[in-house]
Amino acid sequence: MSDHGPLPFAEPPYGCRRCPRLVTLRKSLRKTKPDWWNGPVPAFGDPEAWLAVVGLAPGKEGANRTGRPFTGDASGEMLFATLTKFGFVQGEFANDPSDGIALDGAIILNAVKCLPPENKPTGAEANNCRDFLKKAIRALPNLRVILALGKIAHDNLIRMEGLRLADHKFSHGADHQLPDGRILIDSYHCSRYNVNTGRLTAAMFERVFEQTVYLSSTNRP
Repeated sequence: MSDHGPLPFAEPPYGCRRCPRLVTLRKSLRKTKPDWWNGPVPAFGDPEAWLAVVGLAPGKEGANRTGRPFTGDASGEMLFATLTKFGFVQGEFANDPSDGIALDGAIILNAVKCLPPENKPTGAEANNCRDFLKKAIRALPNLRVILALGKIAHDNLIRMEGLRLADHKFSHGADHQLPDGRILIDSYHCSRYNVNTGRLTAAMFERVFEQTVYLSSTNRP
């Protein structure tokens, strides 16, 4: 099993009970899949990161199984391939925690820490988990750019900052200045569905990462 990640003080307890629906699912999976992680998935990466990648929630057979974000199913393949291409990955990603990789300059967080049914958290569940995301974001001293993968992650980050969604609409490739000077960039989520349907291509995703590198260089504290 995974440890408590690079920001243990910003993580919920393994037995977190804030979201009854997610607790029920977790309990049932602990019975049928006792060797899976089946709990809130901690952050993964560099606590000195300048880039935070914020996903939606653990995938059932991905992070919920392995205990590491975007690891164990198809969702992580494009993400880690792109992180590798841009020099964030130390080691070779093999889609399993035993690959022993580390991240340099980047950290991966999720808007919702526990597996939601059908990968769709409710608004209340996102609200319940937001203070953990906020603690993590606030604890990153060198953070300059946040990359939101999908609308739910985007909306959670905008609400976390006390901003109006109407003034900061999600759009692939859009960037938003946050009150603390950090920049939020939006991308379609690198889910299997988005990749298979062509909504998000590797080239599109790489352009977003080029944008993060450019904006980071112009947004130093």
